[in-house]
Amino acid sequence: MAATSSALAAAALVSVPFPASTSTSSSRVSAASRHRGPRLFRAATVIRCSSASPNLSQGTPAPAPPKPQIELEFVGPKPGEDGSYPVDRAEATSGEKLLRDIMNENKIELYAAYGKVMNCGGGGSCGTCIVDILDGKELLNERTNTENRYLKKKPESWRLACQTIVGNKENSGKVVVQRLPQWKK
Repeated sequence: MAATSSALAAAALVSVPFPASTSTSSSRVSAASRHRGPRLFRAATVIRCSSASPNLSQGTPAPAPPKPQIELEFVGPKPGEDGSYPVDRAEATSGEKLLRDIMNENKIELYAAYGKVMNCGGGGSCGTCIVDILDGKELLNERTNTENRYLKKKPESWRLACQTIVGNKENSGKVVVQRLPQWKK
């Protein structure tokens, strides 16, 4: 056994002699270093990692499953010239954003005239971002205490966009939102 381990150790060492010295460099090398003999270096060891997953051992990661998406339709507050309400569309990953943020990112009007300058910036302390959920209420989070305080005497379908999380990271579907429901005739 000892002979085997010493043979392996000897195989791991590689003898590399010094290069032949030239006349200009021989004077710079000390006498002790010239008489040391060959230098020994360890041979490079290659370590391979393996994985229990067959996809990872082949070098390609497994694709992540697609995240559920929520489709949103925003109905305008007043009908257009032809009598129909304008509709804006957006899409969001379930459970990742507030309704207010989705509307702002997609440049969909959220506030009435005074709300544009007097809103709280999403802190839930002004009540200017009121929307009416026409369809898909089950895809949103429950009303928060802040919403219950501001919307006490309003219809149950009314929500504050800054407090409404779209989806729960597992569901998908379609939500229809009426913008500025207080303007509706």
